[in-house]
Amino acid sequence: MTDKYESPLSSRYASDYMLRLFSAETRIQTWRKLWVALARAEHELGLPITAAQVAELEAHITDIDFECAAAREKEVRHDVMAHVYAYGKAAPSAAGIIHLGATSCYVTDNGDLIIYRDALQYLRGELLGVIKNLAAFADEYKAVPTLGYTHYQPAQLVTVGKRASLWLQDFLSDLEELDFVIDSMKFLGCRGTTGTEASFVELFEGNTEKIDEMNRMISAEFGFDKCFAVCGQTYPRKTDSRILNCLSSIAQSAYRMANDIRLLQHDRQLEEPFEKNQIGSSAMAYKRNPMRSERICSLSRYLMADAINAPMTASVQWMERTLDDSANRRISMPEGFLCADAILRLCKNVTNGLVVNEKVIDKTVREYLPFIATENLMMEAVKRGGDRQEIHEIIRTCSHAATANMKEGLPCDLLQRLAAEPTFGMTEAEMTALLDPKNYIGRCPEQVVALLASIRPLIQDVSAQSGDIEL
Repeated sequence: MTDKYESPLSSRYASDYMLRLFSAETRIQTWRKLWVALARAEHELGLPITAAQVAELEAHITDIDFECAAAREKEVRHDVMAHVYAYGKAAPSAAGIIHLGATSCYVTDNGDLIIYRDALQYLRGELLGVIKNLAAFADEYKAVPTLGYTHYQPAQLVTVGKRASLWLQDFLSDLEELDFVIDSMKFLGCRGTTGTEASFVELFEGNTEKIDEMNRMISAEFGFDKCFAVCGQTYPRKTDSRILNCLSSIAQSAYRMANDIRLLQHDRQLEEPFEKNQIGSSAMAYKRNPMRSERICSLSRYLMADAINAPMTASVQWMERTLDDSANRRISMPEGFLCADAILRLCKNVTNGLVVNEKVIDKTVREYLPFIATENLMMEAVKRGGDRQEIHEIIRTCSHAATANMKEGLPCDLLQRLAAEPTFGMTEAEMTALLDPKNYIGRCPEQVVALLASIRPLIQDVSAQSGDIEL
């Protein structure tokens, strides 16, 4: 426990990997790696920086004196210059060439892009884990009939696996968007205070080819193959908007799935995992609350709301830059990633242990199947010589009467009522013989098989483990 506020995303929900990735340690080490890359490129391109200075900088990437940097920042009110100072203390022979020609955004913005790229790649693996779990579930239950709902009212039959394939398809759409965001990410490079590279024109004495090569060298060192064609002091904040929009999209899919599970658990058709000693309620010991699905929905709402920050920031960047983005981004971007991480970890856990209560599902199907089958029954009655319009009217009146009965808490007696109508021309036994639920699920199994075939190469090597998660 601590006597200071700690974000629940850190203390309860996010993974150790994501917490380390967005830690101050990783952030400042990334800055130092960027300073090393800049010094190395400048050395190789002929600026007065020695190999020994580069080597000394490289030897001191990890030994960060945060207390020294904090004390310096109190004096100068500038976090980047405070860490330049602390780095210079650790590598004194190179102190005078650290950050040569650069502006603060060289390390802050490029550092953020590196961390965001790595975070997106990690989330991709988590998303694939959810997709693989859902694919296995959809395949197992692709032919199990269940009552479909439109407007949350009973509708035609679907299958348990087909419904899961709707969730799966949403997440596949998110994967496409995530891959696009990762593939289209660009590096800022070292572009100067207003993006004109004027300081490097001076340093390289007008040799612009060396400036371009410097940026290519630095970008390649961090796994980026392209820089923004033009920029101000910062990378375009539209990038943040694109990233958070992608994370919001994942949250939307997760919310939709988890909300469906909550509704189905209310009907006891489907249940999220429930541990042997888990307590559902402090007062009502019998309860099995869908608390993980509820948590997914709760965190998803937060992430969808958080995503609004990025477009509001991107839209108000004055000319070459303004600093009103900084405080917001320090909160909204890491919190967005941590929240997406938490959501996907929960989704992996839930989809890895969904319980299907097939007898409850079958009972619900059987209760509503006579209504669902009325069109088929009408066609059969017409084949036996009945008048279509008369048969339709019989079904209409008997259906309303049976529904009224059910509203009184009585069983559905639609088939008995139809059998009692001489004009209908069918016995209850004959009608019951037509009520095999598998005759009313259309192409559900085929649709699931087709979807899974299209994604099999994508998921065949993905681990489907639920992961270490504090529940």
